[in-house]
Amino acid sequence: MTAHTDTPGSVTTVYKVTGMSCGHCEGAVSGEVSQISGVSSVKAVASTGEVTVVSAAPLDDEAVRAAVDEAGFELAGRA
Repeated sequence: MTAHTDTPGSVTTVYKVTGMSCGHCEGAVSGEVSQISGVSSVKAVASTGEVTVVSAAPLDDEAVRAAVDEAGFELAGRA
């Protein structure tokens, strides 16, 4: 789900990503998602499959899906 953070003008969204199993996986997903315009922070956690993204505005799910696909993983949806 989408939740506003304490910082005005930013949105935090948590996505579920399947296939991540290690730190390298986390880095690959974080690197690709961080290239989406407006993204200020990305934290991927392989053990939970969650990717937390902080952005200036809500992101287009298809842009996130494309970035996750580029990293070699699958976006399962929002957490």
